[in-house]
Amino acid sequence: MTTRIIGTGSSLPRQTVTNEDLSKIMDTSDEWISSRTGIRERHLAKEETTASLSVEAAGKALQNAGVLAEEVDLLIVATITGDYVTPSTACEVQSGLGASRAVAFDINAACSGFMFALHTAHAYLQTGIYRTALVVGAETLSKIMDWNDRSTCVLFGDGAGAAVVRAFGEDGMEKGGSENGFGGLLAFEQGSDGLRGKVLACEGRRNNNPLVQNPLVPSYVGMDGQEVYKFAVSTVPASILRLLDRAGVDAGEVKYFVLHQANIRIIQSVAKRLRADVGKFPLSLDHCGNVSAASVPILLDEMNQKGMLEKGDKIVMSGFGGGLTWASAVIEW
Repeated sequence: MTTRIIGTGSSLPRQTVTNEDLSKIMDTSDEWISSRTGIRERHLAKEETTASLSVEAAGKALQNAGVLAEEVDLLIVATITGDYVTPSTACEVQSGLGASRAVAFDINAACSGFMFALHTAHAYLQTGIYRTALVVGAETLSKIMDWNDRSTCVLFGDGAGAAVVRAFGEDGMEKGGSENGFGGLLAFEQGSDGLRGKVLACEGRRNNNPLVQNPLVPSYVGMDGQEVYKFAVSTVPASILRLLDRAGVDAGEVKYFVLHQANIRIIQSVAKRLRADVGKFPLSLDHCGNVSAASVPILLDEMNQKGMLEKGDKIVMSGFGGGLTWASAVIEW
């Protein structure tokens, strides 16, 4: 049995904020941001929420797959910026879509979140318990940014991406005898390093009860950029090489490397360490920024909508970030 992506979708807030816009409210410039990160603009939520962006992206993915919401058995949302502590964003999306049959829950793995969710869905589908899953990565990171800290707030954006995945038999046929032209998951690799977790963190609520009192002050994302960079450029290439070896795929066979869109310098460094043409590393960070769990599925959907993906293409997807966490997959489209 194999797991195939049969549809993709994405959603971005209507409001675009350019580097020039930011230079009017803080000490920065388009040259400073773009030369260091590759980012020129990002989308920030105004009326949109994590759930509303998720519902729109998921709805587009279902339409792209030709799947009804009632057919979804499993719905997983990867996010660190849910609108509520409870209910989960996934339950909100279930309600918004009318996916009444779906088991719904969230995953928190930051920038690796979509990949963790994809692997979790794959594991469920391989058991035969479920047939169709909807996997979403969504964030409204703008609400946990310190907009006085130019070293972090200029990097991030808001948005959501989604994929419909379905279990197929070894013969490539799904139950009922129909065949789908999309490829399958060939291998997966993921890991965590909690010892270095504080280099990219956002504190939650502190204890506040009759025994101890702490003021409810907002907490913002804090990041040690150099440590995150060193983690990414060493861990990601090694993970991808192990993954390709496990899948029996040579790096030269890979058409695209769909990486988490954190920073252009990280992507270029990974390409160099893999000895791969940087042209095989498509980008969305120039117009989306770093959208954490949403960056990989947003980019994948953009590629799908542009007709960049053909049957039989081998693609590596990789997420990495807070936790610290990382996760990669190689698929045949």
